[in-house]
Amino acid sequence: MKNIKLKMARAEHDLSQQELAERVGVSRQTIGLIELGKYNPTLNLCKAICKALSKTLDDLFWDEDE
Repeated sequence: MKNIKLKMARAEHDLSQQELAERVGVSRQTIGLIELGKYNPTLNLCKAICKALSKTLDDLFWDEDE
């Protein structure tokens, strides 16, 4: 399932995938795959992304349907 919430939060901060990737220490491809729902990030990476985007884990990674 695509992570639209992550993409929207990244856009709110006017960050490219590359810029977010650099902030959290991963490749641009990793951010792209997370947004496409093709990569499950570790909890530590989720926390780093949340911190970089000033969001909570629930804001970005909680799926209401599950």
